[in-house]
Amino acid sequence: MFASQAQALKPHMWRRQMAQFVQVLHVIAMALAVWKGLSLVTNTESPVVVVLSGSMEPAFHRGDLLFLTMTSKPIEPGEITVYRVPDTEIPIVHRVIEARDKYVLTADHSGRRGQLLLTKGDNNQDDDIMLYRGPRWISSEQIVGRVQGFLPYAGYITILLNDYPALKYVVLSLLGLSLFFERE
Repeated sequence: MFASQAQALKPHMWRRQMAQFVQVLHVIAMALAVWKGLSLVTNTESPVVVVLSGSMEPAFHRGDLLFLTMTSKPIEPGEITVYRVPDTEIPIVHRVIEARDKYVLTADHSGRRGQLLLTKGDNNQDDDIMLYRGPRWISSEQIVGRVQGFLPYAGYITILLNDYPALKYVVLSLLGLSLFFERE
């Protein structure tokens, strides 16, 4: 009797697991859509970043979640920006200490205004020239975003997952297992 009931439930269990798998894919797709929507609204490729070092203390601490926007108005000294150095993966969060106007010639031979910027971490002794890998200034085109707000320590899980790669696999495994053992 129990064997026949178990046999009858097998197709339903497979369908339930497939439905749960599709729900997980839906959640992932929604997260990506929200990220892309935030990117469009804030006009930046990375609307949210995590502070990875203590170079901006006391303004920001390791693990703080920063919210970025990008506007066309000139960047002023004192603003905290996130910029990318060529051939590096991780953007840098530092304060602009000096800004100069520059004129950029575009491919169609029209010109547009740009800026040359010098940055420094609040907790660092020296400016960032050594981080630029050659140039004395970074260009305003290297700016990923301007910090508009932050959530203290909300990004610390990202740091833990990067510092301890095995933890990332444990979390993903637990999420995968919960997918198959969840009832609803």
